[in-house]
Order: sequence, then C-alpha cells, then structure tokens
Amino acid sequence: MTDRHTAPDLIERLLDAGSWTRWDAPADRSGLAPAYVAELERAEAKSGLDESVLSGRGTIEGQPVAVIASEFGFLAGSVSRASADRLVAGIARATEEGLPLVGLTCSGGTRMQEGTPAFVQMVRIGAAIAAHRAAGLPYVAYLRNPTTGGVMATWGSLGQITYAEPGALAGFLGPRVYSALYDEEFPPGVQVAEHLAEVGVIDAVVAPDDLRERLATVLRALTPADHEPADHELTGADLRTGEPAAAGFAELDAWDAVTRTRRPERPGVRDLLAARATDVVELSGTQAGEAGPALLLALARFDGQPCVVVGQDRAAEAAGHRLGPAELRTARRGIAVAAELRLPVLTVIDTKGGELSAAAEEGAIAGEIARCLADLVTCTAPTLCLMLGEGNGGAALAFLPADRVVAAQHAWLSPLPPEGASAIVHRDTDHAAEMARSQQVLATGLATRGAVDVVVPELPDAADEAAAFLDRLGSVVATELAALRERGAGSAADRAARYAF
Repeated sequence: MTDRHTAPDLIERLLDAGSWTRWDAPADRSGLAPAYVAELERAEAKSGLDESVLSGRGTIEGQPVAVIASEFGFLAGSVSRASADRLVAGIARATEEGLPLVGLTCSGGTRMQEGTPAFVQMVRIGAAIAAHRAAGLPYVAYLRNPTTGGVMATWGSLGQITYAEPGALAGFLGPRVYSALYDEEFPPGVQVAEHLAEVGVIDAVVAPDDLRERLATVLRALTPADHEPADHELTGADLRTGEPAAAGFAELDAWDAVTRTRRPERPGVRDLLAARATDVVELSGTQAGEAGPALLLALARFDGQPCVVVGQDRAAEAAGHRLGPAELRTARRGIAVAAELRLPVLTVIDTKGGELSAAAEEGAIAGEIARCLADLVTCTAPTLCLMLGEGNGGAALAFLPADRVVAAQHAWLSPLPPEGASAIVHRDTDHAAEMARSQQVLATGLATRGAVDVVVPELPDAADEAAAFLDRLGSVVATELAALRERGAGSAADRAARYAF
C-alpha cells in the first residue's frame, strides 16, 4: 500500500505549477458545542487545514479542471455540514464554469460528532454531482486509502470514470465497524482496490505518481482536435445505390467471407485502437460489480475525433471468453457515458455469438440484448457502427443500430452461425455454406439495401494486409466521426427506418 499523501501534496503533484486557486471560505464554527470546537481546533493544528475538504481549480497540461479533495488528517476526512457546504459549492462552481471535475476521496465517511445533520448532507452532495454530469461535464473520482461510508456512497461512486490508488481500502462499511457490529472479521481482500478493479466496480488502479498523466490523457480523449481528419485515397465505397462489382470490389462467395473472418490473424478492435487511435483510456466493467472480458470499453480519438468505443473483442473470445450479460451491461454503461458527455459512440461488431449457458440465461442475456438495442436506437449522442468481422446472433445485432454504419468488405451478420442455421433447417451442420449464401449475410448485401453506408475494401483479405487495412479503416472511422460531430445525433425513427427493407 502506498504512503498516504495529504490533499495539498496530491493536488500539487497533479496540477501545473502555480495554477491552483482555492475556492473555500473559512469554516463557520458558530453554534457548535465548545468541546467539539476544541476538537476541531486540535484537528486544524494537526493538519494545517480548517476542515476536511478542499475545493478549487487549476490546470493539468494547460487543461482547466476543478478539484475537490478530502484531507484524512482532519478528523479522518469525515464529512461535516461545513465540509458538505464546501463540496456542494465547489461542485456547483465547477458546473457553472463548465469545468471537468476531479474528486480525491480519503475519508471514513460521515462525521459522527455531528450525527444525522451531517449524514443527510449526502443528498446534497449527490444532487450536486448529478447536476454537474447532467451539464455534460466529466467527473473522475480517485479513491485514496481509505474511502468508506457516506463518501464512498456519494462522490466516491458517482464518477463516469473511477480510479483508486494501489492497495486502497474502498467500500461502504469499514472493517472495524463490521467487526464491532457482528463480532467477526470482514472477509479480507474484498474492499481492496485491485479486487474492485477485477470485478468491475472501479476502472483501474493508478499510482499517485501516475495519476497526473492518466488525467491528462482522459482530458485529451474528451477534447476534439482543432483539425479535420486528413483525406486518404481508397478508403471506402458507398454501395447503397449499386452492386459491389460496380464499386470495384471483387465478388466473394458468402461462405468464403465467413471463413475469412474466422482466421486467427484477422485484426480486431484492439488492433484498430493500437494502430489508429490515440489517447486511449480503457474502462472496466459496469461499476456495479460485473466485468465482461469479451467487451472493450474505452475513450479514444481517431485523427483527433473523440468517441466512446464499445467493441466486441475477438482476442478475448479466442481466449475463451464469451459475450454475456456482463458485457452487454458494460456496453450499456458506455452508451450512457457517451450520451452524458455528448461524445459519439463507436460500436464494433466482431463476435462468434452470445454466451450460451445457464448463467447467461439467469443473467438475463435476452433482456440485455433488448435493452442494448433500445439504448442505441434512442441514444442522444451520435452513433457509428463498425461491422469488423463475424456477426453472430442477437449479441451482434445489439450493437448495430446507428446513425452511420461502416463495414469491412468481408464482414457479415446472421441470426445464428451458419452451422446453427443448418442444424435448424437441415438437422445437421453440413449445409452451413448453403445457409450462409441463402440467408444473405454479407455486409455488401446490406449496403445495397441501405443498411450499411460505407464498405472498406480488403485487398484481398484483412488478415493478409493488416496494417494497410487498419489504416484505411481508421481513416474512414475518423471521417465519419467528424461528420457526425457536425451533424449531431439522428432520431430513433431514422435509426430504425434503415432496416425497413
């Protein structure tokens, strides 16, 4: 576990030199019991601060941010009425000034010396952060050791992105309180930052010395570049009014396309980000105790165009993971974050199909497919779908609704794998190739029906020319994101109407 930094020390580490301006008025102690005032004075002498919270503004690599921070050295960082006033005022000022917000928690929770009057301040703090997020502004929470009680249950858990320092204790009920109430020890390791990252409660564990760089990357990832994507030749073709051959594409048998997308060497979403994206910030899980390894959720920029990437990860599927309810709920988190931050959503279809198991059924996989579809259709942010490879079943379809759809030439979409369709129709898997052809699965066919806008060529196969293919694909994605940024989000009716053929 790292040594505990004071709030002023951590703020100094994070912000550009000389940029910190503190917003707090002196703490008002009028009307408090003399014994409690004496305790507050001792805490002030010990910590050098007059309350447990600081708020203010500064810059990180020149980008303005607001900061709210706990000081554990002042009565264990506990939240009083006075410190709640500071939090609410600081968050409200950040909202008014349109500033991203960084929360540096380190607290045992509500101040017991004040009891319920301090406890109910959680409502005001939560409301202030909700208003900040409703204004389309980012909030990043950083959980320091320890973060428990009412702080964890308000500003510690309300960030669109949540990090924690290594080894930090972060949880609702402090272990000491649990032991006193139940006369037994709390299970070890449950509330430790590293475990919380594994199970999708927080996004990552970040050392204090690395936090400034991480926050700078987040801020860049949310900011459009001041230039348009460069033009590239031979990027993609619009097939909505013609046949593939007329656009210069070689005709390809449907089963041949299916088998090509299954090649292990075929690049996936992680390869695309590595080759063509910058300022990539991966997020983890649902923030509600579920992590889905087969789903990549990230902030990223393509040629300076920011987006939230919600991608099916073929590499994770190759390692044995399947797209299940946790992945779909993680995707829905990404869609919601994009809508809040008013960033385009980039969904990526590339899956062997949804998880088929008792656990998936008990986790409501069908319902999550339905809700993911509905979230995308009604999303208030612009949406771009990339059909990158395999597109099996409802788990693939759940990522399809979008204002614009781009497809790799050999990408396809089918209600079941062709082998599964063959099993239903012919009671064997021997007719898979025939089913692929008869079911009209190819993205190029969807393009001629108006359901796909741009097809990116494979020359002759993405697996054989990965670098060149990813460059073409990244250029198309950047161009589409820039156009969506100008055009804005389409309507649910327009998104649904694409499939009325």
